[in-house]
Amino acid sequence: MEHHVKSIFERDLSGEIIRLDDPEYLQLYAVIRKAIRLTAQLNTLPADDEEEIRRVFSELINKKVDDTFFLIPPFYSDFGHNIQIGRNVFVNHACTFMDRGGITLEDYVLIGPKVNLITTNHPLEPAQRRSTYSRPIVIQEKAWIGANATIMPGITIGENAIVGAGAVVTKDVPANSIVAGVPARLVKKL
Repeated sequence: MEHHVKSIFERDLSGEIIRLDDPEYLQLYAVIRKAIRLTAQLNTLPADDEEEIRRVFSELINKKVDDTFFLIPPFYSDFGHNIQIGRNVFVNHACTFMDRGGITLEDYVLIGPKVNLITTNHPLEPAQRRSTYSRPIVIQEKAWIGANATIMPGITIGENAIVGAGAVVTKDVPANSIVAGVPARLVKKL
């Protein structure tokens, strides 16, 4: 029986701790450098050049986005390859997607300005703190993330849910609900 050795990309996506001195770290860093270059290019484009914005964004995430995707630069990403975008998704300006753990935006998702989707974190132990581990974020259909909200690693935002402006989401948000605050708490069921 053959034993499959997971690549650093597979280990990162599966939530394993990744150390800076990992022998494969340079492979990960090559994608990070590509993301830095492409986000810089994306952020110099005129906001009304929707086709070119979609083209560069598609190159960043390493797959073509749907023609219904609408993004207002600037946009920031530390990786890019682990972003999945559905149809009719809107991402407002100055958002940061740290996507090494995977970010999925399903159909009709609305992302307000300055939203932070953070999938990577550091271990608590001081000796390991320069290492990272990642957990996915999933934002389900028709959810709306308000301005300057932060979604932490491993969170699912349910279908039709609303995250209030400035919220810090540390727990899954049920479908058809509104959360707000720091940390975010249930405000109302829709």
